[in-house]
Amino acid sequence: MINTWLRENKIAAALLTVIRVYWGYLWITAGWGKITGGFDSKGFLANAAANPVMGPDGAPVFGWYNSFLQSFALPNADLFNFIIPWGEFLVGLGLILGCLTTAAAFFGILMNFSFLLTGTVSHNPTDILMGVFILAAGYNAGRFGLDYYVMPFIRKQLNKGKEEESGANVSRV
Repeated sequence: MINTWLRENKIAAALLTVIRVYWGYLWITAGWGKITGGFDSKGFLANAAANPVMGPDGAPVFGWYNSFLQSFALPNADLFNFIIPWGEFLVGLGLILGCLTTAAAFFGILMNFSFLLTGTVSHNPTDILMGVFILAAGYNAGRFGLDYYVMPFIRKQLNKGKEEESGANVSRV
């Protein structure tokens, strides 16, 4: 019932637009601040790898993520110095414009979880909650945005090959 309301109701679309634009503003300002401010992830990554989230038994809770930080993220910190600021900026832009909204929400949630897995709580849980509502709403979250125009175009392009293929199959019969 709630999912149907989120996915189909115009009032829900309007409320989701407010949430989407607010969350987008948070992302775009965080990304822009990093793009223009000389962002360097090396210190954060090194600290997160050296101080993993520990369980009551004294073992790392997310050992797999700590291994990822040590074996991939730290050696490729320059790549992350590019991906993080531009990812934040583009997620924010997509959310504000309502363009590829569900993809932007997915990648926003992914980045929020990445911070949570390092033990950084901050506002990440509320951001994830906003993202879950946007993801659950699907197309309706971008109804009052560019998705109104972009999604039909994408669907048409994706179905173009199927229509041509089904037409070719009919002519062979």
